[in-house]
Amino acid sequence: MSDDEKRRWKGPPKEKQQTSGRRMAERKIIAHNAKDESSKRWIERQLSDPYVQRAKKDNYRARAAYKLLEIDEKTNILRGAKRVVDLGCAPGGWIQVCLRSGVKEIVGIDLLAVDPIPGAHIIQGDINEGEDVEKMMEGLSGPPDLVLSDMAANTTGHKQTDSLRTAALAEMALWFASEHLTPGGNFCSKVFQGGATPDMMNDLKRMFKSVKHIKPPASRAGSPELFVVALGYRGRS
Repeated sequence: MSDDEKRRWKGPPKEKQQTSGRRMAERKIIAHNAKDESSKRWIERQLSDPYVQRAKKDNYRARAAYKLLEIDEKTNILRGAKRVVDLGCAPGGWIQVCLRSGVKEIVGIDLLAVDPIPGAHIIQGDINEGEDVEKMMEGLSGPPDLVLSDMAANTTGHKQTDSLRTAALAEMALWFASEHLTPGGNFCSKVFQGGATPDMMNDLKRMFKSVKHIKPPASRAGSPELFVVALGYRGRS
């Protein structure tokens, strides 16, 4: 480009520049409005959810407490439990249920920080890290007779991806249970949609006396979550 041409060049047409900026601004506004609308729907759902209201009244940290209560009504999974591990325990609703049911020793772990609960030993950490697991297990006087897991991966909106990621966490919880459960112990874990994977079901049936899937009423109708409950741990072999 010659010097004369450079002097004459004034950049792209103003209309094009303005259009590009306007479109970018419009995209930001649309994304912001979508986020606001999603937050609005969540707040409305929370305000109208009877389980949320019950949780406030009963002083539970989360509506998820009723999922464990309803699972226990059908399976008696908490009956006789003395030492319990809660994987993915935030915000602590399941720990509260266990303590109120008479559990004497309970430990929990979560990647998120959890406010202390009297009577519970809670660690912020990862069950894949041996050191974190050791710190958690220091809160028990012996091997657990119940392992609970309400772990779920952050949802992406893609059902198959979310199901596979949560299935991996359920299998991780089962591996933990197989390493630590006392003979005769019980296991409960969240799974998604079709339930436990075929491989996990085979392992569960081999290691436990009875296995079933449950969708407690407290689990929202539109949620794909299920819970697998396994009773009577035989051991891995």
